[in-house]
Amino acid sequence: MAAIPPIANLQAFEAVARRRSFAIAAAELHLTASAVSHQIARLEDFLGVRLLERSAHGVRLSQAGERYLSRVGGAITALATATDDLRQGVSNSLYVHCAPSLATLWLMPRLHEFAHSHPHIALNLSAAHTHSDFALGQADIDIRYGVPNWGDLVVEPLFEERIVPLASPAYAQEQRLRRVEQLLDVPLIQSNVSVVQWSDWFRAYSDKRAPERFSIRFDRAQMSLDAAAQGLGVALESATMAGKHIKEGKLRPVFGLDKSVKVKAHFAVYPARHSKRPAVEAFLAWVHGQAARG
Repeated sequence: MAAIPPIANLQAFEAVARRRSFAIAAAELHLTASAVSHQIARLEDFLGVRLLERSAHGVRLSQAGERYLSRVGGAITALATATDDLRQGVSNSLYVHCAPSLATLWLMPRLHEFAHSHPHIALNLSAAHTHSDFALGQADIDIRYGVPNWGDLVVEPLFEERIVPLASPAYAQEQRLRRVEQLLDVPLIQSNVSVVQWSDWFRAYSDKRAPERFSIRFDRAQMSLDAAAQGLGVALESATMAGKHIKEGKLRPVFGLDKSVKVKAHFAVYPARHSKRPAVEAFLAWVHGQAARG
């Protein structure tokens, strides 16, 4: 088995890297700044590389430090969380990582049902575009968005979505949007991370090409939907993710649901070894039930 540096060295490195300050990290760890500096020096000696660059302007990570933090940061968090659960007597915890927009727009409004149905499960939910590293024990289940290409993991699609142009009712009326070609004369909101882009939609429903430049771009569906609700233009987003906006009358599909691109882009992903855990089984059954209800 490969040698592992002392955990105290790793904790010191992670704290300084996160805080970008020896003094603040030292206060967090209840140590002196000198002790923290010695811990990191020992870690650098152990690894044979410089992890931190110190200057009069503060502390920054070296390239090696950036790479190392991306791998060990999650492992330290997993160790701390497991320890905290054990000390507090939590024996049935579940760690779910989720794509941000699904977490905010779809999962969070439904979580009260899971909590009510499974009061014995301590659910921990985190959200980020980056995927969980199962090798580091960062999550039990990762709900990912994108094109499924995730090696030997179990991949379960959640639902089919309709990607449609969406605008506020007032904006659609003001612009008198009736025909697809009219979209070329109004601001189109670009969602950078969407698996369906405006070029895909125009290719399906028009002989015109989508514009190549957009005045407004976002990396979250939530922001694209909110911008469209504010009358800043037309967004191309999932009608499923926009469900609350549509129900509350803040948005409507400009051309109805007929002119949509259908995709399956949200997936529950996990290692096969997790499948027999009761908490994992319970959450998967629940989330698939929610997806089936639309």
